[in-house]
Amino acid sequence: MTGSPRSIAGVEPALPRGADAERFAGYGVMGQPFTSGHYLAFRHFGASSVGPGYESVWHRNPAEEWVIYSSVAPEMSCPRYYGSALTDTRVADISVTWTGPFALTVEIPDRLVWDIELGQSAATAAMTGLGGAMPSALWRNPAVLSVMSRVAGPALGVGRVRLRGTTPNGQWFRTNPRLLWTVDRTVARIDGVDIGPAGPLAGQTRLGEFWLPQRGIFAVGQAYFEASGR
Repeated sequence: MTGSPRSIAGVEPALPRGADAERFAGYGVMGQPFTSGHYLAFRHFGASSVGPGYESVWHRNPAEEWVIYSSVAPEMSCPRYYGSALTDTRVADISVTWTGPFALTVEIPDRLVWDIELGQSAATAAMTGLGGAMPSALWRNPAVLSVMSRVAGPALGVGRVRLRGTTPNGQWFRTNPRLLWTVDRTVARIDGVDIGPAGPLAGQTRLGEFWLPQRGIFAVGQAYFEASGR
């Protein structure tokens, strides 16, 4: 792998080919748990087949209530697939600012400031090398994705992983995380209050069959979903 996360993320992706699914490409923190019971994730999808590119922030509070904030309407962003599992959806201004080659800040004015520092482990380097070498046909192969899911969880120390499955709204999904980094340090403030140290939840959380990692993972790649008809 060449380049820092900032340099790679700075190149807006091309929309993946294919007419059999709704398609997205970009980067984000797949998920970051906090020992307080809060959980955060974000997506920057610079390319989307259902509308303009967008940012989204996912937040689960300690009461296990999920809210997704999106920079575009919910029907053109993540709630299109996850909405039935959410307590609320909100349209918000979301900024992603790279403060260094391995550091970024995600902000929602008057709501969230989330500082993130990235690193790399032997496992993320190995999986990035594998992801870059795999042809596109294998990324569509259910058997290959199932094997990768089983290997990725223990290798990355993130708990259970599913690269394909069903969303809360009933559509199938397929994720192709081709480049990976660890989240080595993170601090988040919601409504001005520090939500505490990073660390795994008491029990791994999921939305539908999409399991969210038990440690912070940053990925660059593509996501595919069954056409929702909305």
